[in-house]
Amino acid sequence: MNYKMKKIHNFSAGPAILPKIAIENSIKALKDFYGTGLSLIEVSHRGKEFVEVMDEARKLPLEILGLNNDYETLFLQGGASLQFCMVPYNFLNQKAAYIKTGVWAGNATKEAKLFGEVEVLASSEDKNYSYIPKDYKISADADYFHCTSNNTIYGTQMHSFPDCEIPMFCDMSSDIFSRKIDASKFDLIYAGAQKNMGPAGTTLVIIKKSLLEKITRKIPSMLDYRTHLNKDSMYNTPSVFAVYCSLQVLKWIKEKGIEKIEADNRIKQQTLYNEIDNNEFFYGTAAKDDRSWMNVTFLMKDDKHNEKFLEMCKEAKIIGIKGHRSAGGFRASLYNALELDSVEALVDVMKNFKP
Repeated sequence: MNYKMKKIHNFSAGPAILPKIAIENSIKALKDFYGTGLSLIEVSHRGKEFVEVMDEARKLPLEILGLNNDYETLFLQGGASLQFCMVPYNFLNQKAAYIKTGVWAGNATKEAKLFGEVEVLASSEDKNYSYIPKDYKISADADYFHCTSNNTIYGTQMHSFPDCEIPMFCDMSSDIFSRKIDASKFDLIYAGAQKNMGPAGTTLVIIKKSLLEKITRKIPSMLDYRTHLNKDSMYNTPSVFAVYCSLQVLKWIKEKGIEKIEADNRIKQQTLYNEIDNNEFFYGTAAKDDRSWMNVTFLMKDDKHNEKFLEMCKEAKIIGIKGHRSAGGFRASLYNALELDSVEALVDVMKNFKP
């Protein structure tokens, strides 16, 4: 087939597509950081120029999410996976409540059990994580409630969040800044940058300052949120390039606006799900009410044709479409920076598929 689209359509689940302006600005900084004549990755993180970068990068998430001075932000290392341990180390004193909605939520639960009792309020593991549990009650005597907003592997997403009398924590690694939410419902939000906010190498943590009063145990300095907050997120050398590039993405998000980003994401996911539901060769894997806007998972009704479909995608310069090894099939990640024409290119391939 002769496809009109010449650009590469990047559906990778992460590290993922970024806005072109963020990449271009980051390349400039690698060559000459703010007119210093040095590369961004050569200058001191204590220097005036990078301190300004960190300060702005910490400020913008609060501004974008509409949070006030009750909250602080950090850029840490270790990905969301380190947060699976760091969260309970700081805040699990007796018991914590978790819902298990995917592999990463399961990993968070596993780590928390090292620090105290973990009550799994609900799980969708019984149906291969194809839905979001809803009939659960949050224990009033738990130290906190933890959820994962989006399941990257199996393609489900929490489209609403429960009212919670105890502190609510959320791993938003793969859908942060993709839609308008009431962020004030949460006491702690964390997100690995590499899926919807920046390159691999840094993790955003948004934390309500009053939470710090709940820390009771002795914690190694590097794993104590207070350590990093007291040092303005620079207790140790931060991932300077990842923070700088994330700042460029945050500026792009602010300029575009969450409302516009959400509207674009709505059109992208509707376009693709509509084709999946009406194409005789494909079907979606996630419960329709819980379908992710960020990670669209689908299978072929006859998987012997998988390779042919992947070859057609390759010809159309569509990459990153193969499903996670534990789920199989296909996964199209529709992160903020992915444009509608890429979704349309994928839909075109699906429409033209013949066994």
